[in-house]
Amino acid sequence: MSDRHDVATTLPWMREGTAHLLAVVEKLADDDLRGSSTLPGWTRAHVVGHVARNAEALGRLATWARTGEETPMYADRDQRAAEIERSAGLPASTLRAEVASTADMLDAALSALTAEQWRAPVRSALGRAVPAADVPWMRIREVWLHAVDLGTGASPDDLPAGVLDLLLDDVGAALSGKEGCPSLELAPTDRDRTWRLGTREPHGTVRASAADLAGWLTGRVVAPDRPALPRWL
Repeated sequence: MSDRHDVATTLPWMREGTAHLLAVVEKLADDDLRGSSTLPGWTRAHVVGHVARNAEALGRLATWARTGEETPMYADRDQRAAEIERSAGLPASTLRAEVASTADMLDAALSALTAEQWRAPVRSALGRAVPAADVPWMRIREVWLHAVDLGTGASPDDLPAGVLDLLLDDVGAALSGKEGCPSLELAPTDRDRTWRLGTREPHGTVRASAADLAGWLTGRVVAPDRPALPRWL
């Protein structure tokens, strides 16, 4: 089982996911960027702009870990929303350049952290205290899942096996703590273990591939025949 704070594992996954996302973006024509993504109310430009701004926000957490000076991801939700909206209106060439350059800057900032700095406490956008070693995992979720959200053929099947397993761990735990979460056993057909969803004894089992289950938990796979889930984020 992988550890989400093992940066020797998560940094390579982050880089692989970044390359995957950038390849998907590169194949989009300029007009395609203005088309709808799979996220309600967002164009593909919104998604790409969000990923660029997220790299900057996570870079602020790297600065926090390195200097000890509190530099939150965002001042508030309004700042985050305004930055995404502004980014969505940028010229396509600028948007492509920024999603690549900000990813490079984040990679450099994280790669420079020492073992002690990786253990430094920072705070997620939701206000949760986490060690800086959680930042690569936060970025992994962004790049791999938002590549799917661009709606051009990328899917949860593209994700590395270890990333899928950690998503089942992470998202399953987050959903289990929310009101209305069904209690189920998740039994990936391509794994030799199962996961539990909810806080009570499971009242059913959902069998599918790990990619399908992770996609379902994160809202990227629609499964009308399965119980409704609360919103992950």
